[in-house]
Amino acid sequence: MADDLFSAAARDQLEQRAPLAARLRPTRLDDIVGQRHLLGPGRPLRTLIEADELSSVVLWGPPGTGKTTLARVIARATAKNFVELSAVSASVKDVRETIAQAEHRLGERGTATILFLDEVHRFNKSQQDALLPSVESGLLLLIGATTENPYFEVNPPLLSRSVLFRLELLDGDAVRQLIERGLAEEGATIEHDALDHLVSHAAGDGRHVLTSLEVAIVLAAARETPPRVNLNDAESALGMKALRYGRDEHYDIVSAFIKSIRGSDVDAGLYWLGRMLEAGEDARFIARRLVILASEDIGMADPMALVVADAAARALEFVGLPEAQLNLAQAVVHLATAPKSNRVTVAIARAREAARHADGHGEVPPHLRDGHYKGAAELGHGIGYRLPHNDPRGWVDQSYRPDGVDETYYEWSPHGAEPRRQAAYERFTGTDHPADDGDPSVAPEK
Repeated sequence: MADDLFSAAARDQLEQRAPLAARLRPTRLDDIVGQRHLLGPGRPLRTLIEADELSSVVLWGPPGTGKTTLARVIARATAKNFVELSAVSASVKDVRETIAQAEHRLGERGTATILFLDEVHRFNKSQQDALLPSVESGLLLLIGATTENPYFEVNPPLLSRSVLFRLELLDGDAVRQLIERGLAEEGATIEHDALDHLVSHAAGDGRHVLTSLEVAIVLAAARETPPRVNLNDAESALGMKALRYGRDEHYDIVSAFIKSIRGSDVDAGLYWLGRMLEAGEDARFIARRLVILASEDIGMADPMALVVADAAARALEFVGLPEAQLNLAQAVVHLATAPKSNRVTVAIARAREAARHADGHGEVPPHLRDGHYKGAAELGHGIGYRLPHNDPRGWVDQSYRPDGVDETYYEWSPHGAEPRRQAAYERFTGTDHPADDGDPSVAPEK
């Protein structure tokens, strides 16, 4: 009895000394912040966990997004035996012992085994191969956690026998929720600018923000009781000064960013990009603005601009920050140095305006209507349509718009690739669309 009391007291002391992130680790699905696409009501992963019908899975996501937490919640929810190994320290021998124990457990008590393998990407091919027969037979249900792309780091046979779930970086609301829980746990409060500073530099990493908060609370506690975290505490905990970046600054800086690129000032575009990244602006928001700008302000003057902007946005999702800052910067340089044309913006505005005032001219001409279904020909649908592929030029002169709709929406600009594109188009179609040397009015700023 004395030993039990001593052990209990020791456990209490250890829990009191545990890091804040460890003390706040959720034990129920409802306590996990973020990942609503996987754990929201009726979502697939939540449904499988609650029904205790989980098969082998790989949890892929950046650090601090809850992979280990989720695995331990599964451990509490399942009737299966739960074994945890770290690929950093486990060997093939450890894996084989786990398999042997799972066979004994299943034969003796009929209890299946879940193996949680943290940092599964650290296992080499032979170590992963040692797992494969047991996963394939169902003796082990594997939960692998990795920060690396599993398509590159996990053996294809093992990955093909697992369901892949991707965890996302925590958004601002989830980070604030974590901070509020940490403050309640420590009996502390926080000033608004300090809270904003911690949230903006969390980078979607829950563990990082709680570690930083814990340091900030210690600094505040040395000054006053109960501790109230101020901006200086948050700056010291993070090791970086806060940049002034409120709601007004957000819109002003984004506006300066877009106008700098539109004005072909490379260095200004990079400066404002740096300001936004340092202030913790959502990088996906920046990427979306670049994709829009590529069509809004460059368009056909450099058709590759949209490809580059889209590639930067995809790279951001693929590699994340801080590395993806290079992809965003490359996109800024490309877009700023590209020739500019707003003709796509003007053209779609004109077309939509015409569509709004069609006044009954919107009927699809009979020869353009769908003629594939039974009875279409009797209605005259599709009759008279000429297939461009049947003409040696690959083009035929026929109307593609309703009667009475004949305005010109797209006018070529003299910039970049557009004159060459216009000349090629006119040779191709034998049409006359003279270039407009004037610059049409730019659509209203967004």
